[in-house]
Amino acid sequence: MRRVLFALALPCLAYAEDVPPIRGLSRTNLLEYHAKDGTTKVATSAAEWASRRAEALAGFQQVAGPLPGPELRCALEPQIVEETDCGSYVRRLITYTSQPGGKVTAYLCIPKTALAGTKTPAVLCLHPTENKIGFKVVVGLGGKPHRQYAQELAERGFVTLSPSYPLLADYQPDLKALHMPSGTMKAIWDNLRGLDYLDSLPYVDRSHGYAAIGHSLGGHNAIFTAVFDDRIQVIVSSCGFDSLLDYYGGNIKGYVQERYMLRMADYLGHPQDCPWDHYELIACLAPRHVFVNAPLRDANFRWQSVDRIAAAALPLFKLHQAESHLQIAHPDSDHDFPDTERFASYELIKRVLQPAR
Repeated sequence: MRRVLFALALPCLAYAEDVPPIRGLSRTNLLEYHAKDGTTKVATSAAEWASRRAEALAGFQQVAGPLPGPELRCALEPQIVEETDCGSYVRRLITYTSQPGGKVTAYLCIPKTALAGTKTPAVLCLHPTENKIGFKVVVGLGGKPHRQYAQELAERGFVTLSPSYPLLADYQPDLKALHMPSGTMKAIWDNLRGLDYLDSLPYVDRSHGYAAIGHSLGGHNAIFTAVFDDRIQVIVSSCGFDSLLDYYGGNIKGYVQERYMLRMADYLGHPQDCPWDHYELIACLAPRHVFVNAPLRDANFRWQSVDRIAAAALPLFKLHQAESHLQIAHPDSDHDFPDTERFASYELIKRVLQPAR
């Protein structure tokens, strides 16, 4: 099984001059930014790059819709629907109100040590595409193997929150009635409100931030959420992305669904014109810790594209003196989250959220 710390592989990857730009800026030399005088410059500090970061997030919102403002931050009104004793932890099926008229169903797993008074870090666990059981897969209640990361992290002593993803399984919010521009933005908002809920729990230790982990749909959901909220200090994305230019050879119709971003239809046949791409989103996560699982035989997302994105993003991590914070793993597997990579991501979460005292 091949596993790579990306920084060690960098010398064999160079900027690709034939990769088309995004919004007039290099997609591979991500240090380029639009200066106030209208010229294109190269950032030499994180402060200089802030304008490109803002432009990248604006480009994403041009397609996914705007991030809601404080007017939607209503009372959470959490309710416990059922509770199950799982040995070392308790699993609660809960609901919380993410916006007026919109309740989210989620699983909250709480180690018994936390309930006994030991403050414990928390992880947002975002599930993959699962039309039948939805969020149940991450707490080990069925579905494919290697997706039960909420269960395994709870067993390792972390509080885990696993919200449902919009328009999958039993979670069918009316996006139009809720004034949500896309399923993607609804998921982001539900996740951010989930962090607000974790903030409110007396047994959660948030002193070192939170982690977000997800496979496939959950992998890009974790990225999309984290770029808008730096409470998330560790991002684990398994089989979650490649460049829009490489996704099924540039055929981005998979994104054109109500649960994703219907406005992606505007760029069918010419993905290079889409105002966002994972090149910039990964760079936007710097200097936080990012662990990417990109299998060699993943038919959904190409590992070579992931490496090109990482090569482009790494200078941003260097700009923050945090180049070791970007890790890419390449297991010899298909679209999966094997034990070796999954357990390695848990160790990273533990190292960052529970540093040795």
